[in-house]
Amino acid sequence: MSYQKFKADYLFDGYQLLDHQNVLITDEHGKVIEIIDEKNAGDDIQLFYGILSPGFINCHCHLELSHMKGLIPEKTGLVDFVFSVVTQRHFPEDEILDAIATAEDEMIANGIVAVGDICNNTLTLHQKTKQRNIYYNFIEVSGWLPQVAQQRFERSKTCYDAFSRLQTPGSQLSLAPHAPYSVSNELWELMNPYFQNKTTTIHNQETSFEDNLFINGSGDFIRMYNKMNLDHSFFQPTGKSSLQSYANKLSNAKQVIFVHNTFTQKSDIEFLAAQSQHNQQFFYCLCVNANAYIENAFPPISLFLEHQCNMVIGTDSLASNWSLSILDEMKTIKKYHPNIAETELLKWATLNGAKALQMDNVLGSFKKGKRPGVVLIENLENNKIGSNATIKKVA
Repeated sequence: MSYQKFKADYLFDGYQLLDHQNVLITDEHGKVIEIIDEKNAGDDIQLFYGILSPGFINCHCHLELSHMKGLIPEKTGLVDFVFSVVTQRHFPEDEILDAIATAEDEMIANGIVAVGDICNNTLTLHQKTKQRNIYYNFIEVSGWLPQVAQQRFERSKTCYDAFSRLQTPGSQLSLAPHAPYSVSNELWELMNPYFQNKTTTIHNQETSFEDNLFINGSGDFIRMYNKMNLDHSFFQPTGKSSLQSYANKLSNAKQVIFVHNTFTQKSDIEFLAAQSQHNQQFFYCLCVNANAYIENAFPPISLFLEHQCNMVIGTDSLASNWSLSILDEMKTIKKYHPNIAETELLKWATLNGAKALQMDNVLGSFKKGKRPGVVLIENLENNKIGSNATIKKVA
């Protein structure tokens, strides 16, 4: 058996930053053998400058929207962004497939080894059969009108069945509600059994209008329903925030990834912590560059840190972002929260993401026997991740 040996200024093992005296040893297939002191590692050590880390986990992406890069103007607000996606996403299939392949290339080059990918159709299936990355395929379910619940569920179930035949190592599958403002109670009931022991995900509190809708039936979503000719007269406000109105519908899921959380409040975090079922884990996914692109807003990261929330990172889609790079997301987080330790950020991007996608038996850390990939963060600033940092896939 041949071995690969890696050494750098710092080695992040998924839990902590180790210094330059530590050497990572893998076999020729990338399986971790051990981390050992340099003086016991022998010859043929590959030397790098920067931070060596397990491969990154992108917990939220819409690969199928990659062809919409640059199509929707920045800072339109969520309602007009959603309307633009719904009405402008239809392109010739060959253009969509080419854009999907290019976007996957970008993610792989940026050190991403696994993706929580939102799927409304089967357009990404062909690319995923190439097994160049590992995917948790979230088959998105949406339908605001109660009378279309069965029809919308069956359409998503057809997509679910198609993905269930995708035999790629490590990849997984579940149904996922799009957002609380786009799923009726009837549709929630139909999809609920498919959460059992799975990870599911939902777009959460991406705009302040989401809470307005549930608290008192007001806000910009009313304009969206009118714009889409959707009757909303059946909807009865709960008098509570969006998150507090629907969280109990997710009790069957083993893990839940709440995405965006741009307007999540302290009371929501405390409510969710109290609601957590036995062995159920909640994760808050940050997609900060997409939040800037769509709403020109930023999630309350200090609040999440204060409450020791489980944090993960996503890129969203190229329709709402300038790149598919977890490092770019980390750099933006550091820009506004410079005191966040590199260890914390890297854990969000690796081990936490692997746990959220139920892939931590293989990915997320340099624990013996795993095959998490190896990436290098270069061009540090005073040994920290700054605006000039770059990423390179090493193994």
